[in-house]
Amino acid sequence: MANNNSDKSTWAIGGGTLLGVGVGLAVLKTSVLWFVGSIIGGIGLGLMVTAILASRKQ
Repeated sequence: MANNNSDKSTWAIGGGTLLGVGVGLAVLKTSVLWFVGSIIGGIGLGLMVTAILASRKQ
């Protein structure tokens, strides 16, 4: 059935990516490189949040 896993690290990474896409769409008219950079920054933000959550869990 359903796996009741309380790990929300994928939610943090996905949320950061969506945040990066949202910011990227706002700056898309300026430069495509800023769009790609904001997506990469959003993924990095999500990974940092995941690391913080993992360190608090232990």
